Formats: sequence, C-alpha cells, structure tokens
Amino acid sequence: MADSRRMIENSKLMQAVTDRRDDLIALTQDLIRMPTLNPPGLNYREICEYLDIRLRKSGFETELIRAHGTPGDSDKYPRWNIVARRSGTRPGDCVHFNSHTDVVEVGHGWTKDPFGGELSDGKIYGRGACDMKGGLAASIIAAEAFLATYPDFAGAIEISGTADEESGGYGGVAYLAEHGYFDPARVQHVIIPEPLNKDRVCLGHRGGWWAEIETFGEIAHGSMPFLGDCAVRHMGAVLNAFEETLYPAMAARHTDMPVVPEGARSSTMNINSIHGGQPEQDDDYTGLPAHCVPDSCRIVIDRRFLAEENIDDVRGEVRALLDGLKANRDRFDYDLREMNVVLPSMTDRDAPVVQVIAAEIEKVLGKPAEFVASPGTYDQKHIDRIGKLKNCIAYGPGILELAHKPDEYIGVEDMIDSAKVMAGALVKILT
Repeated sequence: MADSRRMIENSKLMQAVTDRRDDLIALTQDLIRMPTLNPPGLNYREICEYLDIRLRKSGFETELIRAHGTPGDSDKYPRWNIVARRSGTRPGDCVHFNSHTDVVEVGHGWTKDPFGGELSDGKIYGRGACDMKGGLAASIIAAEAFLATYPDFAGAIEISGTADEESGGYGGVAYLAEHGYFDPARVQHVIIPEPLNKDRVCLGHRGGWWAEIETFGEIAHGSMPFLGDCAVRHMGAVLNAFEETLYPAMAARHTDMPVVPEGARSSTMNINSIHGGQPEQDDDYTGLPAHCVPDSCRIVIDRRFLAEENIDDVRGEVRALLDGLKANRDRFDYDLREMNVVLPSMTDRDAPVVQVIAAEIEKVLGKPAEFVASPGTYDQKHIDRIGKLKNCIAYGPGILELAHKPDEYIGVEDMIDSAKVMAGALVKILT
C-alpha cells in the first residue's frame, strides 16, 4: 500500500510540474526582461523585489540583503540579494536552491532582442536565459509543485537569488556565506541550477587566477619613436612568450576531473583585455589621435588551472616568463597585479545530494546521470571554502556552450524535465 501511495503521489508531483508549463514560461520571460547587467550591476533590487512578491505568495519568508562594502557595491549600484525560506511541519534537512540573478554584457551578433524573452520553437531567447534565469525559474516551479503535492513535509526549502556571480560572487554568495547563510547547521543540501545540461550532475569546477600585467615605456613624438620606448611593443613580446612557451605547456597538461567540454580538461588562459597608449575617446569625438609613443600597456589574463596544479606554480610560471624578458630584453619592465584567485572545488560523488539528483535524473529521463565538472568557476567555491558546506552541486537546465553567446536560449522542455528532477529530489530528502 505504501509503495502504491508513493507512486500515485509521485505521478501527481510530475503532473503538477507539467501543469505549470505556462507559468514557467512567463516566469522565465519576466526574469529575462529585467536587464540585470553586470558590470555595473543594474536592476538587482528590481529582480529581488519581483522574487520577493512571487515567493511570499507561495508561503516563503523572505529577506532582502544588501552586501554592503563588497566589490562594486555603491549607492548607485547596490548589491542586493534575496533569501527565501519555507519551513515544514517538523524538523528535517534544509534544501537550498541558489541562483545568481546577474547576466553578462550582451555583445554583438544577436538576431533576437536580448531582453525580449521571445518564445520560438520551444525556446526562450535572451541574455541570461540559459545562464541562469531558466534554472532559477525551474527551481521555483519545482518547489511550488512540491509544496502543492506534499504540504506535510519535514525540514525546509530555501531559494536564493544572488548578485555578482559573473564577477566573482563577492557581493552575493560569498557575502551570504560570511554571514552564516550556508552554515551546515542551517543548510544541508545545496543545488545550484547552472546550465550544465539536464542529464548531468556537476561536482565542481577548475581553479581560476586573474591578473593584470602592465608593461612600461617612455612617451615621445610618434614621428621619432626612437626617442621614446613603446610599451605596446614590450607587451607584444609578452604575448609572444605566452604563445611560444606558456600555451604549449598548458595544452600538454590534463586533469582527472571530469571537466566538460573536452578542451577544458587541459589548462587554459584567455587574454581578457588589452589597453595601450591613449585612452579611447567618447563616441562623439571626431578628431584624430595625437602622435605619441605609448608609455603604458595593460592586459588582463584569465588563467584556468586544474586540481593537479598548485596555485603558486601557476603564478610562478607567468612571473618567470616576465622575469626572463626583463633579463634579456632592452628596457623591458613590468608590473603584475593579482586580481582574484579561486581554488578548484569538487564534491564527492558519494555525497547525499549527488546521489539523490543522479537517481532522479535516471527516473525522469530514463538514462544514467553523467558526472561532470565545470570549465568555469561558479558560486560553489564560496559555499565550499567560506561556508564549509561540502554537500553542494550544480544541476540545472540549459546547454553549457550557449552561456555568454549571442542568441542565448533555454529550452522549455529542458526546464520542465529539470524541474521534475529537482521536485523529485525534494521528495527524497524532505518526506
């Protein structure tokens, strides 16, 4: 009898998710239509207030929390977060769904309105659709369907919408972790609905090291460059050393972490930006540049490293190349400024939340879950390192390779399936 009742209740739960299809679409569209661009950090308060109204209607108690004093926080661009909690009828574990609300710049090449939330052929388009407003919407629908089907549950459900993941998460999850919101005594299971594909459990991520390198020169008249020293040419030597030495060395390294896609199983580095010489003028400036030899050039590097690499070796490898140039290149000098460090993070495959989500993926999708690691970092790093909570994964709808791309989209069926997996996980943990 008990097994029969569970089957009936599970069927009702899956139907409750399916019945919320139109609501899921509308919710995702509403979230996309709020341009929460980071940088600089637009509309954080607006999206938190929207979620506040939505979640209070579902019986959640909510807190809006500003991360005062964190990087980027100001009166013009305050870093707002929301944490919502719905407690059950008796003691038990807490399951926390964490989603970041910020999105990256739009970029070029779009054929859709990046903040239109257009629904076409079963896909919702827009910046942040896949990364990760579709995942946020799916987690809300999963929780609401569960609450409607299992009102007498144990423990608690939390849903958070947090700031600044795209720029390190210090005004979002890091701040909350520092203030005890991810204390293992308060929260026992964390699911982050990042777009790693609906049939995958993401156990963690590679490490990241961000640094700014500046080369120096001497300003002079551009018609007599021999009287100055071109900092941009010095930076060219840096980039050449990277091409000849560092990139081949990184490509030869491989990790045992199950990182996807395959290319990310090696170490990688992206030249994030380069700035040299005169600053760019305003768009309405119609004059020509002055004739000057640039006395400064700066690049920002984004180095992703493997669990098998040591952060001191990552730093030292770059500095050794720069020191080699300083010793052998006439008038070469540089400055290296570290901007951020994130160590690799991995949850054990036998962790409770991993096993529950994997079982629900197989039940809903009819095939075994794939276990992966992310090529980029996400907010698990703060839950792990600051919150000391190890039972944390990323699981959510969306195709990883669409993140930050033009015409980003989320599939409606993928969101439905992921919501069913998340709702099923709530049943396993809280009933």
